[in-house]
Amino acid sequence: MDLATDFNLSMPVPEARGPAPVSAPVVSVVVPLHDEAPNLPPLVAGIRAALTGLCAHEILLVDDGSTDDTRAVALDLAAQIPELRVIAHAISAGQSAAVHSGVRAARGALVATLDGDGQNPPENLPQLLAPLLAPESDPQLGLVAGQRVGRQDGLSKRLASRFANTLRQAILHDATRDTGCGLKAFRRAAYLDLPYFDHMHRYLPALFARDGWRVAHVDVSHAPRQHGRSKYTNLARALVGISDLIGVAWLIRRRKRAQPQELPRADRS
Repeated sequence: MDLATDFNLSMPVPEARGPAPVSAPVVSVVVPLHDEAPNLPPLVAGIRAALTGLCAHEILLVDDGSTDDTRAVALDLAAQIPELRVIAHAISAGQSAAVHSGVRAARGALVATLDGDGQNPPENLPQLLAPLLAPESDPQLGLVAGQRVGRQDGLSKRLASRFANTLRQAILHDATRDTGCGLKAFRRAAYLDLPYFDHMHRYLPALFARDGWRVAHVDVSHAPRQHGRSKYTNLARALVGISDLIGVAWLIRRRKRAQPQELPRADRS
């Protein structure tokens, strides 16, 4: 790993107690959470409804240092739902850290993510996972990125996102119009090979492409927030976005270009 700072997320993480989880999930759904207690029950119900009959799955709720009842609600749900697990951060470390911890704890070879605020409708999960689950799936397909259609955010947030996406595409050439969408599906092993840094979740298409993976895009719906408030402001996002963009561009230029090939042993008989 050339540049990324290791934030030591390898420490054991607590799991929910309750019914034993299902064995050998194909897909792990990772949901980062921070103060989202009222959104959890309908969100979990929606995920289960979307994936029932599709494939063996598990759901990982990652509580990123919430100050409300998010953890209690998550543990109560996990006590009733065998395929649900709860991962917790003692302090809030941000969305990328929460996703990273969830992916490390996941048992499925494929991972799907969606935000915990209820604005990413779970019914989009099957179409997001379809390219990776198909029997004829391209083995070089590493990431399927959702791109929101009909966003339900305020005008200022939509304009700020449009500007950020335009600038990012101009510099990184990642061919993705909406990297801020939380709905994504990817190969777990490929994700864990990526360099970790805070806010990396906004640059996954560029990072997967950097490592030689093909990236596909799927249009997904967007719902208005029913409870709570956004954890981001336009100013805060802009301040960190500039330095992140410079860093990702540096990583792409410094990628490893040589691919190793094991040579056959010489026959000396």
